[in-house]
Amino acid sequence: MASRLFPLDALRAVAAQLIVLHHLSVYGPVAEAMHRLFPLLTGWMYDYGRMAVQVFLVLGGYLSARALSAQESQLRRAAPALLAQRYWRLVPPFMAAVGFTLLASWLVAPVLPELVPSDVHLTQVLAHGLLMHDLLSVEALTVGAWYVAIDFQLFALLLLVMWALRCLPLKHQVRQWLAPAVVGALCAASLLAFNRMADLDAYAIYFFGAYGLGALLFWCQGWLPLARRAGLLVLGGLMAAALALQFRERLVVAALTAVVIMMWRGGSLPVWFQRHGQAPVQSLARHAYALFLIHFPVCLLVNALYEHQTDRADPMLDALAPLALLVAWALSNLAAVPFHRWIEAPLLRWRPQAQPMSRGVAVR
Repeated sequence: MASRLFPLDALRAVAAQLIVLHHLSVYGPVAEAMHRLFPLLTGWMYDYGRMAVQVFLVLGGYLSARALSAQESQLRRAAPALLAQRYWRLVPPFMAAVGFTLLASWLVAPVLPELVPSDVHLTQVLAHGLLMHDLLSVEALTVGAWYVAIDFQLFALLLLVMWALRCLPLKHQVRQWLAPAVVGALCAASLLAFNRMADLDAYAIYFFGAYGLGALLFWCQGWLPLARRAGLLVLGGLMAAALALQFRERLVVAALTAVVIMMWRGGSLPVWFQRHGQAPVQSLARHAYALFLIHFPVCLLVNALYEHQTDRADPMLDALAPLALLVAWALSNLAAVPFHRWIEAPLLRWRPQAQPMSRGVAVR
């Protein structure tokens, strides 16, 4: 048997790999050579690989709603600790990865000056540590820095909604329905209006459509069959209206992610997959954040080595680019394992503690 969360693990594992491939098709001489050799393949990775972020947004909303719902009765007191816990979950590993990126940038600067920051200031580093780099229009020190900030903003917004409802003198049954209603309204506002305003992409409301969709999916699963079907029909209608208003491929990816989550019923996987495939998928999912953080320094180093060993004037040497890309991809996955084991996991053990949670549930 596979757990209810297995499709989330599978989606997270695949999305993390697509993000790495996307960045490998964007930055450096390896990407340039790959575009010359395989324009259709690398063009697809360039245009569509980044949409895997929508998978992370839907999963993030689902898991955050799951964790916060388990803490609902203690939210009035536990909200600050939960917010600090989320910050600690994201930022210390992120800043460690920024450090690795700056070290790699220093090493490759003589070869690839166009890929490294021209100058690094203490205020720039502090802005990253406070997750305010995009809000302050500060140059990012590593790829994906925007997502870490948005993830924290989205969690904070969902926590604020649930905390505010908990502070109101409402019956438990009323709050159970009011929370999805408020989150649904924010989700609709994002999908129909704010997500169409590109200048808002540094703010949570721009992305809350996909994140709120994940939260609403979690709540729908706990409803009675008739209410669940009605809720899913409303969500489907909302997504259809958003796409009719302005077709956005990223919303299609978010909707497909939701479909995969809802169609999974925790049934049996093939015996061969349980023996040989399930554990690797879960391992890839466990290391997904580490991979997301550490792959860019690896990308820089491999690109620098490729640039140093090849001559751009000789088109025949482009043939080495696929090998370089595969090496960068493999090394990124290998580097994620020690990064998770020696940096991310120990930091998780030191994070601030909220009130005791239901067994088996934790803020992701």
